[in-house]
Amino acid sequence: MLKNKLIVALDVSGANEARSIVAELGQQVGAFKIGLQLFVSAGPEFVREMTSSGFNVFLDLKFHDIPNTVAKAAVEAARLGVWMFNVHALGGGEMMRRTVDDVTSICEKENLSRPLIIGVTVLTSADQMTLQQVGINDRLENEVQRLARLAEASGLDGVVASPLECRLLRASDIRDDFKIVTPGVRLITATNDDQKRVTTADAALDAGADYIVVGRPILNAPDRAAAVEEILGEMQPVGR
Repeated sequence: MLKNKLIVALDVSGANEARSIVAELGQQVGAFKIGLQLFVSAGPEFVREMTSSGFNVFLDLKFHDIPNTVAKAAVEAARLGVWMFNVHALGGGEMMRRTVDDVTSICEKENLSRPLIIGVTVLTSADQMTLQQVGINDRLENEVQRLARLAEASGLDGVVASPLECRLLRASDIRDDFKIVTPGVRLITATNDDQKRVTTADAALDAGADYIVVGRPILNAPDRAAAVEEILGEMQPVGR
C-alpha cells in the first residue's frame, strides 16, 4: 500500500501536540518519525507509548559516537520497540558493524523484533559548500555513494539519502533490498524551507526511494489529513 511508504515527521515540541497529530493521521500513513526535538521534550516514554499502541516509529536521532556508545544506545532503541532508527554513516565501519551485531544479538536473546538500522549519508540541508567547510572536497553525490556502500558493507539495512541521489544509488551495485529513506520531500506547490536537495513524492519513489519522510508540508497545513491525501495522490502517477 502506498501509505506504508509515507512517514510523517513529528517535529513538534511536546507529546500532547504529537498525540493530536497521531490521532488525526494514524490511519493514513505507515509510520511516524520521532526526532531530536520531540525526543528531548517527551523522552523515551513517549516512544514506548507509540510503539505499545502499535504505531511504527522511525527514531531519528542520528547516533554518532564511539562504537561502544552507539551500540549501547542502539540496543536501548531496539528495546523501545522502534521499527527503524538511524546512525551517522560518517561514524565509520566499526561503529556501524558493532551496532548491527549488538542489536541483532540482543533482539535474538530477548525475543524482540529487530528494527531496521539505516545510515545517514549527507543531510538534505547540506550542499557542496557545506561539505567543503568540513574538509570534504569530493563531489556531493560521490560522498553519498561512498557512505552508502560503507553502510551496506557494514551490515546496515539501508540509508537516508536525498531524493536527488536515489537514482544514482539504485544504478550502483548496492543490493536490491537495501532501503533508501528520503527526507526533503515537498508538495509540488510547496517551498523548500531550509532543505536544499528536495523533490516531490512521486519523483522520489520513481527514483528508487522505499520510504519518504514528510514534516512541515503536512504539519503546517490547514488541513493535515487533506495534505496527506494530496501527497498520496502525487505518489500515484508512476504506477505504484
